[in-house]
Amino acid sequence: MVAKIFIDGEAGTTGLQIRERLAGRRDLDVISIAHDKRKDLDERKRLLNAADVAILCLPDDAAKQSVSLIENDTTKVIDASTAYRVDPDWTYGFAEMEPGQTEAIAKARRVANPGCWPQGLIASLRPLIEARLLPGDYPVSYHGISGYSGGGRQMIEDYEAAGTTPSQFMPYGLSFKHKHLPEMQAYSGLNRAPLFEPVVGNFAQGMTNSVPLHLDMVAEIPTGKDLHAALADYYAAISDGFVRVAPYEAGLAKTAALDPQTHNGTNVMTLHVFANDETAQAVIVSVYDNLGKGASGAAVQNLNIMLGVDPRESLEG
Repeated sequence: MVAKIFIDGEAGTTGLQIRERLAGRRDLDVISIAHDKRKDLDERKRLLNAADVAILCLPDDAAKQSVSLIENDTTKVIDASTAYRVDPDWTYGFAEMEPGQTEAIAKARRVANPGCWPQGLIASLRPLIEARLLPGDYPVSYHGISGYSGGGRQMIEDYEAAGTTPSQFMPYGLSFKHKHLPEMQAYSGLNRAPLFEPVVGNFAQGMTNSVPLHLDMVAEIPTGKDLHAALADYYAAISDGFVRVAPYEAGLAKTAALDPQTHNGTNVMTLHVFANDETAQAVIVSVYDNLGKGASGAAVQNLNIMLGVDPRESLEG
């Protein structure tokens, strides 16, 4: 059976990349709204209700409006905004978050696509907290750099128009009220919000994030090998996933694998463990495409799961 897919907001960065990934699929009929009717509420309502799956690539308020326009009990929804990510009536769309999450997504009618920033933190910490190597009240700092495409069309246009003049490294969110904080805390296993310092880099796409750990704050101090084994075992138990754990190399001080553009164009996330057991310090680093696993790739992965097809269909990695 051919499933009808409507991307509400297909002209935006995420929508365009989803459509590109779905191009050529014979099992899908991607229906579009005419350019001159994108703000026509009746036409959007018609298409939303005609779709088997609606993928919302819209600001929060517009996403909520789209959901309110769906009057049937058959249209499934994947929402890429932050509107429903901690809503208990929606299923969180990070398939590798824990064993059984893929099955939960497959059964869901409403899936909240995860944010790009939260996935690295959740992927790094949740297995360690589940394994009791870190307590839920551990004071976490989370640092990362992302390409400017994560800021949407306006930021992309601003950076590309400015040529070589923009800052190579621009921290933001320094009021520590970032919109992703509730999502990070809700799904990482933490019972306190992390201290989050995001950075925009002067490159288009990709991201690298790090969680530094002072392990002497933990009652039973884990080694670097302990951390790595917990992560490796956790993700090995999740089939058809895109989260990989790089081999542990004690004493490794530098690697080109941490280039934020390493996984551009794919749906892969790689976790790296660096540790000094003598000083009881470690860093968990995640590398992935902010527009791939961090946005459109995750949406396509969720779409595949909800339709009951191979989760890797249309995805590199």
